[in-house]
Amino acid sequence: MNKVRASATEAVADIPDGASLSVGGFGLSGVPDVLIRALYVHGASDLKVISNNCGVDDRGLGILLAASRISRVTGSYVGENKEFARQYLSGELEVELVPQGT
Repeated sequence: MNKVRASATEAVADIPDGASLSVGGFGLSGVPDVLIRALYVHGASDLKVISNNCGVDDRGLGILLAASRISRVTGSYVGENKEFARQYLSGELEVELVPQGT
């Protein structure tokens, strides 16, 4: 089966609402920004995300977070995103913190 897709739009087309996604990157380095933007346009919601962090307010996973498309985050660092803090403190976002390092 050939898994190569011609565009980011095609690559995310089959991601349904409620999907669990493991998203690479550390801070803002190595983040799949093109795929995240394509997923934003695609419209999938209620996403469960496993990632080091949840981006910043206008970049990375922060784009999906600001649109209320992420319902749960498993990660180790949450300090750079004001919207993340707002959603967590208001009970809109489920968070599981996983320590990194020793």
